[in-house]
Amino acid sequence: MVNYLYDSSFEGLLTSIYEAYYRRETPNHIFPYNYIQQSLIDSNIHIATNLEKASKVYESIHRKISYQALKNVYHAYLSELNDIEIIILNYLKLGFKKGKEIDLHLSEDNVLAIHTAAKKVTREAHLMLGLLRFKQLENNIYYAQYKPDHNITTLISSHFVNRFSDQYWVIHDLKRHYAAVFDKNSCVFTDISEQKILSSLNNNDNYEKLWKNYFTNICITERINPKQQKNYMPKRYWNFLTEKQL
Repeated sequence: MVNYLYDSSFEGLLTSIYEAYYRRETPNHIFPYNYIQQSLIDSNIHIATNLEKASKVYESIHRKISYQALKNVYHAYLSELNDIEIIILNYLKLGFKKGKEIDLHLSEDNVLAIHTAAKKVTREAHLMLGLLRFKQLENNIYYAQYKPDHNITTLISSHFVNRFSDQYWVIHDLKRHYAAVFDKNSCVFTDISEQKILSSLNNNDNYEKLWKNYFTNICITERINPKQQKNYMPKRYWNFLTEKQL
């Protein structure tokens, strides 16, 4: 059996899909480099990311299937669910046959799996727009840390670029050691360690104090509904909610 190994980037995945088509082979799995376990019966092929090949696949999906299919593929990729790469490959194979009608074929396992994965990503991204909390660092930089289930930092950053365009801020995914950094002009994405950020934390965070005070004052004790609260604010995110640190 053949496995493809790629660098875990979206461009790397698209390059792997390109190679699968032009080599006329169907890999058993498409793994990120660091996830693979060696097997005596598997043949592992390292796929080097090629932006030209990735661009051709990107344009083909957009042109021959649909923009929605391209969006589905990207969001499914961000889900990082087990074997999502091979599911994406199978979805696209069917998509190149069915064209823009691909997403009507929900009876197909791969189509349903792509829709389910994409929905999980968009739901969490939407949820985080209301749950992300910022702390004030030195030099008036605002910093938010979180551990999302899915790799959504690139999805949510545009919202904060528009909303806080007059501030310096960092959104830090601690699970992936990855961050969006905004300097009032542009947003860049980079690998970054938690230790580097924590060394700059400002313990006299007025922003955090104001938020805690606001939450305490608007809370009506008689109307607290823990069950509904957990529906809107899932407990797995509470470690990063300022108002839960009261």
